[in-house]
Amino acid sequence: MEPQVAIWDHCLQHAARTDIGLRRANNQDSYSVALAGSAELFQQKGHLFVVADGMGAHAAGELASRIATDVVPLTYQKLADRDPPDALVQAICEANSQIHARGQGEPEFKGMGTTCTALALLPHGALVAHVGDSRAYRLRGTRIEQLTFDHSLLWEVRRTGQFGEEPLAGLIGKNIITRSLGPNPSVSVDLEGPLPIEVGDISLLCSDGLSGQVKDDEIGAVLLCLPPDEAADALVDLAKLRGGPDNITVIVVKVTAPQVASNATAPSKSDEQTRPLPPVNPIVWVVLGVPFLAAIFFAALGLLVEAVACLVLTGVAAIGSMLYRQHQRLASSDPASVVLGRGPYASTDCAPNASIVERFRDIAEQLRQGAANEQWPVDTARFEDYFRQASAARQAGNYTD
Repeated sequence: MEPQVAIWDHCLQHAARTDIGLRRANNQDSYSVALAGSAELFQQKGHLFVVADGMGAHAAGELASRIATDVVPLTYQKLADRDPPDALVQAICEANSQIHARGQGEPEFKGMGTTCTALALLPHGALVAHVGDSRAYRLRGTRIEQLTFDHSLLWEVRRTGQFGEEPLAGLIGKNIITRSLGPNPSVSVDLEGPLPIEVGDISLLCSDGLSGQVKDDEIGAVLLCLPPDEAADALVDLAKLRGGPDNITVIVVKVTAPQVASNATAPSKSDEQTRPLPPVNPIVWVVLGVPFLAAIFFAALGLLVEAVACLVLTGVAAIGSMLYRQHQRLASSDPASVVLGRGPYASTDCAPNASIVERFRDIAEQLRQGAANEQWPVDTARFEDYFRQASAARQAGNYTD
């Protein structure tokens, strides 16, 4: 589902594509785009984008990913009384429950699962919730950052720091995932953010059909040089030109004006110190007053040990009350003041350069030779014109136009 909400056209551009690839019989990927229907709804829950990559025999993976992309946005919006971080995690857990129940109830769907990566753009920043090895990226300037940790055996082993990159890549398959929605009755959801949003930021959600074939710097270069609609097409085509062994799904989101942009910086210490404490519950005064009055009573009777004990109890209760109120003050502050997760997990400079352009040129040359050798029934005149222009720009060191 991809509703077009025109009120955001002036400040947000997005494009979504899903493709079966070249070697799969069916498309087990799904995606969802849920733009806020009004400014008020944006303030409450923001915009939501979801990508899911299903797995399972027959149509099981397709069903699992579709359940995820249907249930997550719907449940997220229904949880109106929950803060966005909690609502997003609960929505993904609900999708897991429904996928698991369906798998347990019907033998042909047993064991089915799906990845799920969701991005919420909110007034106070961006939230990313994540299970599996689909990815969320952010491009800012000429640097692309991976905001999600792949729940794959390769990444889990790499995190131990006991093995080098090259030996691991050769020994462990990239597609062995360690966490997904569906196989188990409960699931742990990673949450990142809220992360600051700036005008010009470009977010990308994708299945491993893209990230497995296209390097991060290449992804970033495409996002940097093309508008979202063209970038989405180009990324899918690039993955297919490199074999397209898996389904490919991408969502590209670009913030173009301040209405969606935000500055989700944590409050300063001075802000925290000046924020008023919440009012004292009357019960607290009772808890403090009883031992204090008892201390006076025991002192009047000359029972000094008992009086001191009551005063100590009063002091402990007072300190506990102050600490609790301080905790409540911090907990009731702007959600942007608490940043969750440890991302980014990878960061790459993606300014177009000779290396990236040479890789793209090699693909273009292969297409050129293939069309000539196989005598493809296509008009190559336009392609040849673009190829000549690109070659001239490359020789002149112009890698962006």
